[in-house]
Amino acid sequence: MTENPVQNPGLNSKRIKGSRRTAKFLIWSLVSLAVIYFVLLIPEPRARIPATAGKQPFLWRQDPFWSELEKQFNQARAEGCQGLLSRIDADLGSLRSLLDQSSGKSLLPQDQLFADTESRLFGLAPLVGACPERLTNYITLVTQIRSELKIQSQHWDLNEAASRQKLYRLLFGSRMALEEVILQTPTSIELPASMIAADPLSRTPSVRFLGIPLHSGDILLSRGGAPTSALIARGNDFPGCFSHVALLHVDEKNGKASVIESHIERGVAVASLEEYLADKKLRILVLRLRSELPELLADPMLPHKAAASAILKSHEGHIPYDFAMDYHDHRAQFCSEVVSAAYEPVGVRLWKGVSFISSPSVAGWLGSVGVKYFETQEPADLEYDSQLTIVAEWRDLDTLFKAHVDDAVTDVMLEEAVPGQGLPYHIYMLPVTRLLKGYSLLLNALGKIGPIPEGMSATSALRVEKFRNDHAERVTRVLQKAKDFKRTKGYTAPFWELIAMARKAENN
Repeated sequence: MTENPVQNPGLNSKRIKGSRRTAKFLIWSLVSLAVIYFVLLIPEPRARIPATAGKQPFLWRQDPFWSELEKQFNQARAEGCQGLLSRIDADLGSLRSLLDQSSGKSLLPQDQLFADTESRLFGLAPLVGACPERLTNYITLVTQIRSELKIQSQHWDLNEAASRQKLYRLLFGSRMALEEVILQTPTSIELPASMIAADPLSRTPSVRFLGIPLHSGDILLSRGGAPTSALIARGNDFPGCFSHVALLHVDEKNGKASVIESHIERGVAVASLEEYLADKKLRILVLRLRSELPELLADPMLPHKAAASAILKSHEGHIPYDFAMDYHDHRAQFCSEVVSAAYEPVGVRLWKGVSFISSPSVAGWLGSVGVKYFETQEPADLEYDSQLTIVAEWRDLDTLFKAHVDDAVTDVMLEEAVPGQGLPYHIYMLPVTRLLKGYSLLLNALGKIGPIPEGMSATSALRVEKFRNDHAERVTRVLQKAKDFKRTKGYTAPFWELIAMARKAENN
């Protein structure tokens, strides 16, 4: 017979009490979770942004000139290739003459020859862009001019503004002029992905890599495809193309090649060349110590010793990533520091021209994610070190235009940033991210990698994530605008047009 609860007040009372206890438990659980959430929601004290380097960031200030180049390009397209060849050949000859005049001499940065070289390099670009039959000749000449500039700069003080600006205008400017030409070249024309500048004498162990011999101690500059890579490359007094530095080691016994580098996620680590390439690279520049350096003449194996020392230190114990970018303290190391710390004990101090971050907007953003030193060693600036010669450069031609869009969007986002203010973030995500940070710390203690990098706070992780998302959204809009531009005008949008598109993209 089924018991009737109405006829059993004791059972009914127990059920009511049980329901009340359950309800009370749920209420207190929700209250506790709410309290925990709001406690975890308390923001970190606003960090004081360190003083900037106090220099003057480089600005081209040549918008009318860029517009004139685009106008000349359209005129050249209308004229047709056959009508341009004689002019192109004459201009190529003039540039070769300027190159011959500088060879074997020690010229000062203010020499008129350099201004003429810059003007003619840029002036020739629209013609070659409209007539790619002479692109190989242009590539060869640009490569030779860049090599000569590196030789000339051995006698310049790269911490002096005029010298640094002249070298930057010519090395960075010639690269960008060449890439604008490459981007206008029809896909039916096969382009070289690599450009070989030189193969300086080296007695260290070597390995063939992408078609050329690389030597132990060579330095690899590269550019990743993430928005943060664009920020690292562009967030500098001299905005550049590279966001990462690594050091090559080749074992003298078995010929095995290894790459020593520092990653935000895992600190200093050693990878194979295959693993190094597997991490997407948009471009790679190979640098090598000049063979005539006194230190190298005294000990030709010096680069190999530096690389071997770096590998040994990485095996001796964990070296975390240095978010502060303090290149003097090697207990933690960012990517540039891995290379400079390896060469320092053997008597070579790299970054003859140190890096400066003087823009309050850049300092505000980088300072909000942990950077404390704005006089440091940026990857892109190592290219200008006169102790190093350019060996070769590779570009991923399939992603070259996307890299330009990434740069343009980054430049405009920095242009719009409030000076001295950190990267924004979604504060409502802070409690969950702090729990993830706690989980990451546990994994780090076990020697594993967590979802939030070691040394990065939960707030910094949120700032970086929002920047990535905001950057990606604007890149998508700019790519659509660039697609419309090409459909209506018949050519690829040059960098200055991408800048204009990025400015308009924010208003959509």
